[in-house]
Amino acid sequence: MTATILIVEDEKLIAEMIQFNLEKQGYDVHVAYDGILAVQKVEVVKPDLILLDIMLPGLNGFEVCRQVRKNHSTPIIMLTAKETESDKVQGLNLGADDYITKPFSPQELLARVNAQLRRANVFNIQEQVNENKMQFGNLAIDTQKYEVYKDQKLIALTIREFELLSFLASNADKVYSRSDLLHEVWGYKEFFGDDRTVDVTVRRLREKIEEMPSAPQYIITKRGVGYYFRRR
Repeated sequence: MTATILIVEDEKLIAEMIQFNLEKQGYDVHVAYDGILAVQKVEVVKPDLILLDIMLPGLNGFEVCRQVRKNHSTPIIMLTAKETESDKVQGLNLGADDYITKPFSPQELLARVNAQLRRANVFNIQEQVNENKMQFGNLAIDTQKYEVYKDQKLIALTIREFELLSFLASNADKVYSRSDLLHEVWGYKEFFGDDRTVDVTVRRLREKIEEMPSAPQYIITKRGVGYYFRRR
């Protein structure tokens, strides 16, 4: 089945270039040139992945991401012309799965897109066949329904947050470096990712599952190495 991708980009030449390269790979591509239209198209098109520029008329990319995340776990890759750390962190904090800085090569873009779709597809397959449930103290992970409960209350996670938690919990007490996690969770076969992507996602996840995010009990930092999930 052909994946559907929504490009949200106000610069038509860039949008057309991205669309051309994605359609060459067989993807069904739709384009929105402003933030308001993007939010509307998400509901109509129901894309499998969103490429989302930050600087947009109507609603900026951050606001679009915020609104999409209210009802959808669709993978989102932010497109930004800015190199500032704050822009990258803000996008990840709002629920984006990854970001790519302009200018970028078609090869890098396709690698990012393919990685996100590959992981999302793995999730869809697992949802049908995996009936495992994991329980750690007050934390319950249902890998069949893609749900996490803390003190029996459902916690809203993005796909990437759930996959990171599920992966670490499934390999409890084993330490993984940031590059390991970019490979295992984000699906990057080549190192296109940024360590900061992992750090922000871990921090966002801790804020949702830990009693005290500043003193985590589940997702632990191994200084100088990476992260691991600690059994309680």
